[in-house]
Amino acid sequence: MSTVTGSIVPSTLPRLILTKLFAWRFFVIGPIVVLALWWVAAAGDWVSPKLLPGPWETLGELATSTLGGQLHSDFLATLYRTLKAVGIALVIGIPAGVALGASQAIYSSVEFIVDFFRSTPATAMFPLFILIFGLNDTTHVAVAAFAAGLVIVFNCAYGVLNARKTRIQAAKVMGASRWRIFKDVMIYESLPQTFVGVRTAVSLALVVIIVAEMFIGVDTGLGKRIIDSQQVYDLQAVYATILATGIMGYGFNGVSLLLERYIVRWKGQ
Repeated sequence: MSTVTGSIVPSTLPRLILTKLFAWRFFVIGPIVVLALWWVAAAGDWVSPKLLPGPWETLGELATSTLGGQLHSDFLATLYRTLKAVGIALVIGIPAGVALGASQAIYSSVEFIVDFFRSTPATAMFPLFILIFGLNDTTHVAVAAFAAGLVIVFNCAYGVLNARKTRIQAAKVMGASRWRIFKDVMIYESLPQTFVGVRTAVSLALVVIIVAEMFIGVDTGLGKRIIDSQQVYDLQAVYATILATGIMGYGFNGVSLLLERYIVRWKGQ
């Protein structure tokens, strides 16, 4: 028995490693192609150097600003505001979405309001929120939480409303109460759609925070840094900050996907 196990492990382990490396090969192709095109465009003067610095200079600026400059402080400020907005949106949006989705009649009565404000650009709400909260961090967080919360409410309610009827009927046949059906069937059935809303809401919250930092008075933040760098025509700092913003957004999406795979690991079964 030990001989068989010993012969399988050495032959299987390298194969698994090669499989992982083969998968990562496709992951890095996209970034390599983008960097190559960027380098060719900059080196070949396809675009004026005044408008497009080279990729290595930009990456160097990103590293320097992160390690010894102001970029890390701006990154943390934007990260904090975004997480705070998403946290508020989750705490309010998920219970509200579940409550609305529990009753078709209740959802129908507020569907127009939810869809109306969900379809209204969050940036159009800036003046109203400034009047209410003033020019401070609260305004940034409130606008982002408002926009993200509506997305979460809609997707959560939609998920509860569209829970699989066969599983609900099976629970009824087994004698489950309405509360047990709601808690143990409908809530779990709504989780995949809820996570779709969460991923969208996180990205939207980051967008709103960045735009708010650009135009609503703050001292720190990636949006503030982009505008300040653009005004003094420091394009390397502009592109480096945009890359930092993309890294943050990609990180948010990756964490959301990991949480979804862990919490909703039964999806599709």
